[in-house]
Amino acid sequence: MAPKGTPVVVKIDNPSYSVVEIDDPDAAFKPMEKTRGKNPKQVTWVLLLKAHRAVGCVAWIATLFWDLLGTIKRRLIFRQDVVMATEKLGKGKLLFAAIKAFLLTSLAILSFEVVAYFNGWHCFQNPSLHIPSDDDIQGLLHLIYVTWLPFRADYIAPLIQALSKFCVALFLVQSADRFMLSLGCFWIKYKKIKPRIEGDPFESGDVEGCSYEYPMVLVQIPMCNEREVYEQSISAVCQLDWPKDRLLIQVLDDSNDESIRYLIKAEVATWSQRGINIIYRHRLERTGYKAGNLKSAMSCEYVKAYEFVAIFDADFQPSPKFLKQTVPHFKDNPELGLVQARWAFVNKDENLLTRLQNINLCFHFEVEQQVNGVFLNFFGFNGTAGVWRIKALEESGGWLERTTVEDMDIAIRAHLNGWKFIFLNDVLCEVPESYEAYRKQQHRWHSGPMQLFRLCLPAILTSKIAIWKKANLILLFFLLRKLILPFYSFTLFCIILPLTLFVPEAELPVWVICYVPVFMSFLNILPSPKSFPFIVPYLLFENTMSVTKFNAMVSGLFQLGSSNEWVVTKKAGRSSESDLVAATERESKITNQQHIPRGASQSEFTEYNELKEQKEAAPIRIKKVNKIYRKELTLAFLLLAASVRSLLSAQGVHFYFLLFQGVTFLLVGLDLIGEQMS
Repeated sequence: MAPKGTPVVVKIDNPSYSVVEIDDPDAAFKPMEKTRGKNPKQVTWVLLLKAHRAVGCVAWIATLFWDLLGTIKRRLIFRQDVVMATEKLGKGKLLFAAIKAFLLTSLAILSFEVVAYFNGWHCFQNPSLHIPSDDDIQGLLHLIYVTWLPFRADYIAPLIQALSKFCVALFLVQSADRFMLSLGCFWIKYKKIKPRIEGDPFESGDVEGCSYEYPMVLVQIPMCNEREVYEQSISAVCQLDWPKDRLLIQVLDDSNDESIRYLIKAEVATWSQRGINIIYRHRLERTGYKAGNLKSAMSCEYVKAYEFVAIFDADFQPSPKFLKQTVPHFKDNPELGLVQARWAFVNKDENLLTRLQNINLCFHFEVEQQVNGVFLNFFGFNGTAGVWRIKALEESGGWLERTTVEDMDIAIRAHLNGWKFIFLNDVLCEVPESYEAYRKQQHRWHSGPMQLFRLCLPAILTSKIAIWKKANLILLFFLLRKLILPFYSFTLFCIILPLTLFVPEAELPVWVICYVPVFMSFLNILPSPKSFPFIVPYLLFENTMSVTKFNAMVSGLFQLGSSNEWVVTKKAGRSSESDLVAATERESKITNQQHIPRGASQSEFTEYNELKEQKEAAPIRIKKVNKIYRKELTLAFLLLAASVRSLLSAQGVHFYFLLFQGVTFLLVGLDLIGEQMS
């Protein structure tokens, strides 16, 4: 059929439009050809647009390169924005060596490429150059993989399985021990068992009139460069409710910073003028660390007049009734050598790290020490917030400088001599707020017991205590809780679990990596119920910290590295709000009643004014940059990968739990690497 309509030809003189011929009405709806021509103005706009994009890309690259050069100039030439501690230089050199090795390898590969280019090796027409084909490469990789599979299944997997079974057995034994401790704690709560004081040891309300009823008490505050907390601790101890003529306070300062010594002297002078019996002691040589400091203070001649000694670290703030709640337990109990108070933390909600520490320490005090104190009358002295009978210290050999855990050392020797301990009370203190400080503290707490175990084992075996007490000391106190716990935690969760990524034949059962750890973490969190939202971060954080604890355990057991090193834990100097208000009220009352002694000489006034000026001077703080903890971050990603590997082979609830576990662990790792050292 012939097309209808009249053909129309449209011609436009404007060059910005093209000419189209329409032969019939349907031709207007047919697809146009792709090869349609473009006019010069369109081409010009396209070229300008491409040129603009190219210039913008070049400018962005130039700006990025300039910023990179500026950063290198600031950090490597002028050393700006970098504060690197001296003790960290060794670890930094390892990272820089790895970067240099990678750079040299890259340069070698680049040189090889340049030589290959000039020799014509890139041309496939070269008959002397053999280029392997894809089939050759695939055949070689397949051969390597096929060889690896039987070797992995026959030689590597059995070793990992044997080690995992051994660690799982230790894990179950340690879990049973913690379960029994938890049952003991439940029994104590159910029966309401706790040490009680019979009668009223202070019958008369007139303190000065019945001062003969109060025994002589010596209070010691050992410290070293404690700028942030010295004032709070001295103030709290000086306000203890005890007759002034029956109390002596020793401030045992081992500071090597002269400005801090002036500040502490000024604080002691202030309280001395208020009528408090307080003295300041400083050693010229800091031998033996804290043990040497306490040993030196106990050697003073006037100490013989005192019957008990209370010890507080510089970050502790005892309540005014502390001595009245602890010392009366010694009355009519001649076998009692130590009254240990439980700690309460003023900064437990400061960050995620302090919350996780609070879980561990609450279980330690509420379960371990309370149960051992009630059923065995023995536990490790915490080094602070405790009252010792001086006779027990002297008969046990006094403070020894042979380990960094002098508190545990004296407790074991007193236990071997037949002295009993009781546990009670709360005392405010601080937990480390930075990860670096916490890691150093944990290293000392786990290397010292192993070092002490080597030294005390002969004395335990030859002591005259009952056999079951010897077994408790060796098998439970040292081996299970100090050695086996960090060993299986590190081996099982930080070595075997990541290895299952590459050796699936040795995959751990789900109840080992899921159910039992969660149940034990549940028991650990029971003493601090408000920490239940942090159960999964706590579980994963403890697995990561097992690296530090295992390293410390090995160094202490075999006397390696820094097993004898004592690093003072950094504090922030925090107080609870109620304690600050109460302390302010008490200090205001004392200040209104104080008077300056008339017999004070001009030189004494001058020295006091100088110390006061030193105290009021604001200390210069150096802000340090954030540190990245490479070891912990690497382990976080390894365990995350292992968790993903496990969840891919699991089904149902296992999948979602392990996914949540891995994501939470990654978040915890990212939170830890952001901790500041300031």
